[in-house]
Amino acid sequence: MAITRLKRKDRKNKARANNRQRIIKQLLATPVIKNVDVEALKAQFNNAAPAITSAPVAAPAPEATTTPEATTVSETAAE
Repeated sequence: MAITRLKRKDRKNKARANNRQRIIKQLLATPVIKNVDVEALKAQFNNAAPAITSAPVAAPAPEATTTPEATTVSETAAE
């Protein structure tokens, strides 16, 4: 008897295996974090937690500021 090869099933199985390997490689490719001050991060989160639970503070009104006049290229080149 001849051996029947299930080509479509073979392609599906290979695709599943390749997808699984690709997913594992992506999960393992996380960047390495170096020189991080863990205590500073903990302090930052500890200080930020009470601010979130308190009432929101109104932002001060922006002051009217005057902007300097724009200078042209010819003016800056002449100086």
